[in-house]
Amino acid sequence: MPKKKTRKAVAKRFKISATGKVLYRKPGSGHLLTGKSRRRKRRLRKKGVLGARASRWIAGMLQQ
Repeated sequence: MPKKKTRKAVAKRFKISATGKVLYRKPGSGHLLTGKSRRRKRRLRKKGVLGARASRWIAGMLQQ
């Protein structure tokens, strides 16, 4: 049986933490930042954590 391959598009966007949670970068912090509040931009800097169901799906694509 051939080896399973990692989905590279998923590998670039998600990371698995040491505790096994799936982290991602929040969308909306790339450009057009002048119209966003200071509070909103500050919150966009933090990493997001996926829920349990989506985490299993993404982890399967990452082959870990």
